[in-house]
Amino acid sequence: MTLTDHDLSELLAAVQAGDMTDTVRLSVAWVLQQLIEAELTATIGAAPGQRSESRTRQRNGHRPKLLTTAAGDIEVGIPKLRTGSFFPSILERRRRIDRALFAVVMEAYVHGVSTRSVEELVKALGAASGISKSEVSRICGELDSDLEAFRTRPLEGSFPYVFADATYVKARVRGRVVSRAVVVATGVRADGGREVLGLAVGDSEDGVFWAEFFRSLRNRGLRGVKLVISDHHLGLKKAISEVFVGAAWQRCRVHFMRNVLARVPKASTEMVAAAIRTIFAQPDATHVGAQLEEIARMLEAQFPDVSRLLVEARDDLLAFAAFPAAHWKKIWSTNPLERLNGEIKRRTR
Repeated sequence: MTLTDHDLSELLAAVQAGDMTDTVRLSVAWVLQQLIEAELTATIGAAPGQRSESRTRQRNGHRPKLLTTAAGDIEVGIPKLRTGSFFPSILERRRRIDRALFAVVMEAYVHGVSTRSVEELVKALGAASGISKSEVSRICGELDSDLEAFRTRPLEGSFPYVFADATYVKARVRGRVVSRAVVVATGVRADGGREVLGLAVGDSEDGVFWAEFFRSLRNRGLRGVKLVISDHHLGLKKAISEVFVGAAWQRCRVHFMRNVLARVPKASTEMVAAAIRTIFAQPDATHVGAQLEEIARMLEAQFPDVSRLLVEARDDLLAFAAFPAAHWKKIWSTNPLERLNGEIKRRTR
């Protein structure tokens, strides 16, 4: 579809009628079409109907293409060739849609709107052409550079508390959908502000992967770490001791409680859980330690496995007590990371 003298007559008629909306839209369509035709001529070495020894290919009509622009939806003709293909550079993917619409698509994607839903969203915004699922993926590919810049940015300031955890999501790798580990670390600065320090994706959360991840944080400037909070994953615990030398380790009390209750008959779980919770309700470190010993003694006769676990985990479970009491509720578990992991799963889905 090439704009002709008839199209120019329509443009003149629109100007004379004072319909400036159509005027702008037709002007944009006409200019784009002329640029497309000029690029095609340069590409194949001959204008329409021209005989030229430098011609490399033959034209073969046009196919219509609906574009969304700031002037509204317009239709242009994309030239077809008898051999090979041609797509004008002026319509390269990052320019097919108005940048504001790009921003809407990216924002929706980041907030978890599926690629299937974005096309309807775009239509609701008045863009009749819509956007296919594959186009949404291509558009949001532009976010990769922003994410990489965020993942590799220098870390400034001191982070006394670091939380580390992993979650598993489905990902397409070499044509197969497989489970992948997403490891995340967040930190609390000396002024109390929280920050996502970094994230990485791997085949599993083994010790080597965790150690490499922590070293990357150190190389980016992570310093001042006094306490690392995580679950009792052996590879993770080993990596913490290797990379954060001199920092204490806090075993997440929530994960510990789950491990304990798995060894208790269902009828007794609430009683055992209530008893263990009293350990964390004490006013100071001395009373916290004394209460753990008391609960371990109380449970030893009926639940020896639980008593043994409490005694063995004492130092790691009560590491929080060496820090200000006002911080305890925030640093004795990885709960501050759970919401983030939930969002990662939801938005991945």
